[in-house]
Amino acid sequence: MEDRFRIGIFASTHGIRGEIKVYPTTDSLERFKDLKEVIMEAKAGEKALEVEKVRFFKNMVILKFKGIDNINDIERDKGSSLFVTRENAAKLEEGSYYIADLIGARVVTDDDRYLGTLQDVLQTGANDVFIVRDTAVKGSREYLLPHIRDCVLSVSPEEGLIRVHMMNGLEDL
Repeated sequence: MEDRFRIGIFASTHGIRGEIKVYPTTDSLERFKDLKEVIMEAKAGEKALEVEKVRFFKNMVILKFKGIDNINDIERDKGSSLFVTRENAAKLEEGSYYIADLIGARVVTDDDRYLGTLQDVLQTGANDVFIVRDTAVKGSREYLLPHIRDCVLSVSPEEGLIRVHMMNGLEDL
């Protein structure tokens, strides 16, 4: 399981007082409201930063960190990724899970046929789509499986296992 999650990318500075614009890589901007600390993965190394203020502008988040009061103190870190630790991540509802905890999980059918491992998840709006491929076999098939009740039967991040039902037509795609 992942120890930390990327929540955004430092897109640009905002003003001259050390604020930054962040392009969010999380599904909800609301998660930034309770943000206390982030880890910035910059070229010069990682650094923990305490969040002083959070604002929203269009589809971006504007962050101000304690101790950074000048554009020159932060500008060199443009393009850096921002992470939160698992402890500081947004709490999930029962039965929910982080995508990062599923990547690499084995995917098997309800008749125990191995399809491959979860490579990525496409978030389409209507429902997520699991991209599954057997990377051990050169030229193996790629499956696009909708994360709907009729297809995804169970998800167990603890076991690293996803059990699916191959609905009619899914193998023909």
